[in-house]
Amino acid sequence: MANDKIVIRGAREHNLKDINLTIPKDKLVVITGLSGSGKSSLAFDTLYAEGRRRYVQSLSSYARQFLGQMDKPDVDSIDGLNPAISIDQKTTSHNPRSTVGTVTEINDYLRLLWARVGHPICPNDGTLIERQSVDQMVDRIMALPERTKIQLLAPVVRAKRGEHKEVFKRVQRAGYVRVIVDGEMHEIGEEFNLEKNKRHSIDIVVDRLIVKDSIKSRLFDSVEAALRLSDGYMNVDVIGGEMMNFSEYYACPKCGFTVGEMEPRLFSFNAPFGACPDCDGLGVKLAVDEDLVVPDKSLTLAEGALAPWKTSKYYSEMLEQACTALKIPMDKPFNKLTKRQRDIVLHGSTKSVKFHVTGDFGVNDTTQPFEGVMANVERRYRRPMSKFMRDVMGKYMTELTCATCHGKRLNKKALAVKVMGKDIAEASDLSINKALAFFKSVKFSEQETVIAKPILKEVKDRLSFLDSVGLDYLTLSRSANTLSGGEAQRIRLATQIGSNLSGVMYVLDEPSIGLHQRDNDRLIASLKRMRDLGNSLIVVEHDDETMRQADYLVDMGPGAGIYGGKVMAQGTPEEVEKNPNSLTGQYLSGKKFVPVPLKRRKGNGKFITITGAQENNLKNIDVKFPLGKFIVVSGVSGSGKSTLVNMILKRALAQKLNNNSTKPGKYKSIKGYKNIEKIIDIDQSPIGRTPRSNPATYTSVFDDIRTLFAQTNEAKMRGYTKARFSFNVKGGRCEACHGDGIIKIEMNFLPDVYVPCEVCHGSRYNSETLEVTYRGKNIAQVLNMTINEACKFFENIPKIQRKLQTIVDVGLGYVKLGQSATTLSGGEAQRMKLAAELQKLSTGKNFYILDEPTTGLHTDDIKRLLKVLQRLVDEGNTVLIIEHNLDVIKNADWLIDLGPEGGDGGGQVVATGTPEEVAQVKESYTGQYLKPVLERDTKLTEEAQK
Repeated sequence: MANDKIVIRGAREHNLKDINLTIPKDKLVVITGLSGSGKSSLAFDTLYAEGRRRYVQSLSSYARQFLGQMDKPDVDSIDGLNPAISIDQKTTSHNPRSTVGTVTEINDYLRLLWARVGHPICPNDGTLIERQSVDQMVDRIMALPERTKIQLLAPVVRAKRGEHKEVFKRVQRAGYVRVIVDGEMHEIGEEFNLEKNKRHSIDIVVDRLIVKDSIKSRLFDSVEAALRLSDGYMNVDVIGGEMMNFSEYYACPKCGFTVGEMEPRLFSFNAPFGACPDCDGLGVKLAVDEDLVVPDKSLTLAEGALAPWKTSKYYSEMLEQACTALKIPMDKPFNKLTKRQRDIVLHGSTKSVKFHVTGDFGVNDTTQPFEGVMANVERRYRRPMSKFMRDVMGKYMTELTCATCHGKRLNKKALAVKVMGKDIAEASDLSINKALAFFKSVKFSEQETVIAKPILKEVKDRLSFLDSVGLDYLTLSRSANTLSGGEAQRIRLATQIGSNLSGVMYVLDEPSIGLHQRDNDRLIASLKRMRDLGNSLIVVEHDDETMRQADYLVDMGPGAGIYGGKVMAQGTPEEVEKNPNSLTGQYLSGKKFVPVPLKRRKGNGKFITITGAQENNLKNIDVKFPLGKFIVVSGVSGSGKSTLVNMILKRALAQKLNNNSTKPGKYKSIKGYKNIEKIIDIDQSPIGRTPRSNPATYTSVFDDIRTLFAQTNEAKMRGYTKARFSFNVKGGRCEACHGDGIIKIEMNFLPDVYVPCEVCHGSRYNSETLEVTYRGKNIAQVLNMTINEACKFFENIPKIQRKLQTIVDVGLGYVKLGQSATTLSGGEAQRMKLAAELQKLSTGKNFYILDEPTTGLHTDDIKRLLKVLQRLVDEGNTVLIIEHNLDVIKNADWLIDLGPEGGDGGGQVVATGTPEEVAQVKESYTGQYLKPVLERDTKLTEEAQK
């Protein structure tokens, strides 16, 4: 058999229908199809899972125990499989210490560069810090006041793991009597049993002296001895004073500021040597936020301006008595009080006040200084009476930039070292494209050039790879937990390009997510570059341009869920276009398309206006959001869309309408929010965290179904209530499996096996409950129906049928009523949430926010999604979407385009108006790509309506 193909036979994983497929190797292969048609089942759960399993099986049994057991996919055979690497969207780090720099390992090289060629500059006087000689050290010690008692210490071990028995033997042989171990003085003759796995510090006491003129000669000898013992380092323990640190390496001759050993760990915010001591290297500290404590500064103290004390009779009385004693008016708006008065209310007073207040334990008479609301919240959070109190006070706390390091995460010593005038934090704060320009322009001395050359090569290569996948707007200091799934995936993609591996099968999951059309060409070029190295790329993708550029296209279908799982077409994009069975081919050829509305809505004439938005890269912009319209916020990646919508608008509305405590991003004011009643965020997070949650329970239709079963004659005769038909409580459920329907069998060294319950055979209910039927079906059979089937089955029950119809309308008719929520994709979960919203009676005053809802959706799914969203707007609601997809953008009533570039070059409003108006703006990249699509599809829509 030729070794240039991957041959799959009998793939049946999830909904795959026993498919046979041949995929060419060393090619860019795109697998596409409707959401839920089996793309991920084929690419990830079959190809990648088997490739990984085979690699793990080739390892020793010792290594395998650390990797866990791999389930074998349900497939007859796969031939020609290469080692597999998955680059999916579920690998974003949630660790606050993880940044773009640490994930890409660029930080490791930067730390090495600063350690080897950096120049320490004293932060106090700007003096270039150079190594200290023995003479300089002696002079500084002799400058101490006469009769000062000192100990000269040689730090031979500094925070290193081990028992260090050899060190103690060496000290004893050298004739020294005392050592300080982990801060405690010991005689050298004692027996030391240090814990092997803990870090320890050991200082040899070289000499003990009293400062006076006659000791200079002895001091000189002792200093030399201490430096010799600890490789150029010495500490002077000034009895009753501060420890003095000396080094033969770097210390300021004017003020004595010492940098310490120039090694890579000094520049790591994850190591105690480099981290800021106040925030432990996080750059932020949890502190009481004044804006959360006083959310509405136009209120008076009497009206409840102080949110934490608003509902407390005890603290309200205390505030009133303090204000009377300290002459602070309670009937004046908080923002009209003097700065001194506001400071007293927030931070307390030094002057004592007589209090007579009624608490939980009776009347309390005290004389004490007024505590202040922020100090009170801080105290009750740090030393709470209960977990509930801590949670309540936590609502007024937020992460504020550390005042010591100003968000740079590193200590003074690390930030004192500069390369080309920048410390390592400043270099990390540059966007990728600016960092690339900086490192290309750095100049070093001849000797430093030799040292820096290999380090700079690695840094520039990695930065170039990030630039090549459209991430030039990110900064290396950007926290990894703020990245979108697409951004995190492209970072991993850049890392793989840098590895220059060959003969690998890469499986990718929609790498174009969050990427503007302008940057798509760079991503496709990166994928082709990986292919040209001799790798096979299997890409699950719906992007039109990526499909057209593929070497081989596989279209799954014909439907989704149980209606999918078949290969509808395969071949080159041109061959798939001509295949009449391929839905994707029909969209590629233009036979099918997403229509353009020929008339745009006028809206209701009202607006929500944000002024002075300046969070992250937003440039103090004012933005109007017209109500009663379908609004899309677009712009190149990193232009500030998510900052504007998610960090400012969404949080500000939630704060005003729902009293939400999450602090919005920086803005001046928000107007017009009283024109809406509710803000609803419909994201792609799961609809349930446990397998017990399912579409029937989430949309509440299961309550109606259980009520219907309880009303049957059989149920009434037996005295069953609707609770009898729940698999979550005792009574009707099968107690052998507790209503799960499956039982987990632990297999020790093999993976756990799940088998259907022997008692209920997977139905979840006991036999008595299953004897109750409605139209010949019991409750378990109803849960096993697809929603399409259930909709027809309950057509005579309007309440149930209406709820089920909304799920069908959003394109989820193929999902089973009782299907576990954990098996739904992000796109399916989002549409299930939309269905739940459509069921509710609309007031026409809701504001819906969706962030890239087209993630994971085929063009046909997008067409269906748009119908649902337009239906919400037709009812008078407002729908706001952040989106790059041109099919969504062209359907908007109002477009807000941010840019012009990403990162520092973005954050401005480039264009606003209808899609037709934005398409005419030459400065708008979105407009440039939208114009030809809009012209083509408007023409097709007009022809279709004739």
